Amino acid sequence: MSASIEIRAPAEETEGTRSQILRWLKRVGESVAENEPLIEIETDKVTVEVASPGSGVLREILRHEQEEIAPGELLGMLDPASRTATDAAAPAPARGAGTAPAGGEPAATRAAAGTGARAGAANATAPLSPAVRRLLAEHGLSAAAVQGTGERGRLTVEDVLRAAGAGSPAARAPAEAAAQPQPAVPAEGVRRVPHSAVRRRTAEHMVQSLLHTAPHVTTVFEADMGAVLEDRARRRDDFARRGAPLTLTAYFVQAAVAAIRAVPEANSRWTDAALEIYEPIHVGVGTAVEGSGLVVPVLRDAHTRDLFETARGLDDLVSRARAGKLTPADVRGGTFTLSNHGVSGSLLATPIIINQPQSAILGIGKLERRAVVMGEGEAEKIAVRPRCYVTLTLDHRVMDGHQANRFMQTLVDTLSGWRDQ
Repeated sequence: MSASIEIRAPAEETEGTRSQILRWLKRVGESVAENEPLIEIETDKVTVEVASPGSGVLREILRHEQEEIAPGELLGMLDPASRTATDAAAPAPARGAGTAPAGGEPAATRAAAGTGARAGAANATAPLSPAVRRLLAEHGLSAAAVQGTGERGRLTVEDVLRAAGAGSPAARAPAEAAAQPQPAVPAEGVRRVPHSAVRRRTAEHMVQSLLHTAPHVTTVFEADMGAVLEDRARRRDDFARRGAPLTLTAYFVQAAVAAIRAVPEANSRWTDAALEIYEPIHVGVGTAVEGSGLVVPVLRDAHTRDLFETARGLDDLVSRARAGKLTPADVRGGTFTLSNHGVSGSLLATPIIINQPQSAILGIGKLERRAVVMGEGEAEKIAVRPRCYVTLTLDHRVMDGHQANRFMQTLVDTLSGWRDQ
């Protein structure tokens, strides 16, 4: 028989990123074709599919759902397609497993049809993933009383959820029989929502940035958007026909590029030895994804794009982000970040947490019509203008107030006096 095929995690690693198995798309014993999606891996930024490295039968799963993995780590084994149909129809025994005793049932049959006691015996020897332990505790279940359907009788997330949904009294273990102290049962009317990997890593990243890395300072300006709105009204239909929906975010990206050219320190990284100022400008754009939280796809080489190319690039990134189609490369390498929080009604957000290891993040508030005083002296008058607050939160180690204010003045001047960049 041909040698087994190794299934490994992608070797590519993103800075500051950890990965975990979200789910296996095939069970042990099932056939899979080369390049067919086999595993979903979730990082703190995106969810990606790992394709099968060959055709054959999934023989062994070594890393299970919710377990953290390292780049290039061995996740499972695949028997090549050269196996016979009979071989492919039955799962291969786990490593180290012996043959069934005389007159006994095959191990796979016993695992599928065993009673709760037999399931408990299997579960006792199979380690539980963090997600399974958490769900058992949340639902007050005992591992020994839940039927495991994973490899070697291992409990999966689906097994626990199935047992919890069934509400079988036999599946519930008394608190005194628990091997370890269980967390307090939530009060009536409290619903627990387990953290996703994205939400958990985002939280860790924000705490690290604000409390342990960079002294945050925020400067606030107000931008007049009248010229931008006039330009957008003139160009929008033409851009749409050419396949690039023209959003206000495209204008903010262009204005941010102009401001970075005036104050290059905004596009930098602090190190203990020196300030590293980046020549290319790769702008990350905060994007809310329903059910996943915030992701930050990166518009690369924003300094080389005109307004049309900026609009087209943003549409591609945001569309793929909301469809769950981003790749690790799409969220890697940003040098500056823009958060357009005003699209959901926010007037002002401060401080917006800096996306480490960057040095600054631009916040855009809600665009609304406001009464403002225009002109000077006898020419003063009150007018209603489209305005929004813009903020720059910066690493105070990198920039002082006068640099931050020069950045913001360039930004608002670019927007209020808009002309094609």
